[in-house]
Amino acid sequence: MVDANDVRTTGGQRAERKPRADALRNRERVLAAARAVFSAGGPRASLEEVAAKAGVGIGTLYRHFPAREALFEAVYRREVDQLAELAETLLHDPSPVRALRHWVHANIEFVAVKKGMAAALALAAHGSSALSAYTMDRLTKAVGDLLDRAVAAGEIRADILPIDVLRAIVGICYVYDKPDWQPGALRLVDVFIDGLCRTPDARSGSA
Repeated sequence: MVDANDVRTTGGQRAERKPRADALRNRERVLAAARAVFSAGGPRASLEEVAAKAGVGIGTLYRHFPAREALFEAVYRREVDQLAELAETLLHDPSPVRALRHWVHANIEFVAVKKGMAAALALAAHGSSALSAYTMDRLTKAVGDLLDRAVAAGEIRADILPIDVLRAIVGICYVYDKPDWQPGALRLVDVFIDGLCRTPDARSGSA
C-alpha cells in the first residue's frame, strides 16, 4: 500500500515525504510559544521554556530548529508573513483609514517581538541581506496597498510613501526603552495616522 505522503519521481525514486499534520502543528505551537517567550525574555530566553510553553519536548523543538538562530529567524519571518496576510484581509474593511490604523497598531506587536530578538536576529542575518530584503518587500507592499486604497478614497494625503510609514513606526517604537513602552507608542502612531488624514474627524476611522 502506497503512503499518501510519498511522491515518486519519474525515475522511480521516492521524493522527500511531506511533513505530517502533527509535525506541522508542533512547529506552529513552537513558533507561537517562541514569540511569547522571546518578547518577554529577549534573546537569552531559554529554549526549554519555549518547548514547555509549546507543550513539546526539547528534542521536538531541535528537530524543527536545530539552532537557536534558526528559531529566531523562523519566528521573525512568521510575524512578517502574518502582517502581510493581515493587510490583505484589511483591504476589505469599509473604512480605509481604520484598516491602515489597525495594521499600524499590529506593527507595534511586531516590533515588540523584534526588540526581544534584536541581538539574535543580527547574528542570524549576519553576512546576508536576505532576511532584510524579504521583510522590506513584504511590508512595503502590504502598507502600500492600504495607502493606495485610502488615497483613492480621498481620505489621506497622497504624498506619503510606504517607506515613510515603516520608518515612522520604527522611529516611534525605538524612542521608548522602558518595559511599558507600547501604550505610548500606540498613542503616537495614532497621532501620526491622524496627521495623514484629509478631514478634521480623522479619529472617526477608529474601531
